Amino acid sequence: MLTLVATPIGRLDEITLRGIEALKNADVIICESTKETSKLLKHLEIKAKNYEVLDEHSTPDDLKVLAELCATSNVCLVSDCGTPAFCDPGNNLIALCRKQNVTVASALGASSLMGLLSLSSERLRRFQFIGFLAAENVAREKEWQTVKKIKDPFVLMDTPYRLKKLMEECRTHLVDRKILLALNLSQENETILEGSPKNVLANLKFDKAEFMILVYSA
Repeated sequence: MLTLVATPIGRLDEITLRGIEALKNADVIICESTKETSKLLKHLEIKAKNYEVLDEHSTPDDLKVLAELCATSNVCLVSDCGTPAFCDPGNNLIALCRKQNVTVASALGASSLMGLLSLSSERLRRFQFIGFLAAENVAREKEWQTVKKIKDPFVLMDTPYRLKKLMEECRTHLVDRKILLALNLSQENETILEGSPKNVLANLKFDKAEFMILVYSA
C-alpha cells in the first residue's frame, strides 16, 4: 500500500494526526530528501525508517522498484514540504501503482495551493492552475502570450530564485489585473501582498522566497 502524507510547509507541528500515524506505521518512506524527512521524523519522535528517494533524477527502473515495494510493504510518500505528488515526480509512481492494482491512499494536510486560495479576498468559483512556466526565455515568453489572455483566476508558481523575474513578468503582462502574492507560507516571515503587480513588486522585500501567485479574474 502507498499512502501520500502531506508534510508541514513551514512549522513542523503543522501535520495531521493521521499523517503522524501513517509515518509511524510505515515500513518504508519514499522522499525527495532524506535530510528533510529525517528532520521531520526526529521532531515527531518517530524512529528512523528505511528511506528511498524519488526525485527528478529517478529513472523508470527506479519507479518500478518503488512500485514493487508499495505492493509488498506499507509505504509512505512525502515531499520536502506540503502535499506530495503535486508538481513533482510522485504522480508517475501513483500511475504505476494503480496499473499494478496497488492501493493508493492520501493522508491530507498542508497544501500551499489551498493556503493561497484561502487567503483570497474574492470568492473564487473556479480557477486554473498554471504552475511553472518554461524556464527557457523564448518558450517562456510564448507561454506568457497565452497565459495573459486567461480571464478566469489562475495560479502561478516558480522556484524561489525566480521570484523577482516572475513578478517583473507579471508587471509587464498583467498590467490591469490584481494579484495575490503569498511568500513563505506557514513560516515566521510569512508575507502576503495584494494589489496590482506594479504595487506588489514595489513592496516586495524578498529577493528569494518560496511563493505562489493568484491572479484574479479579468
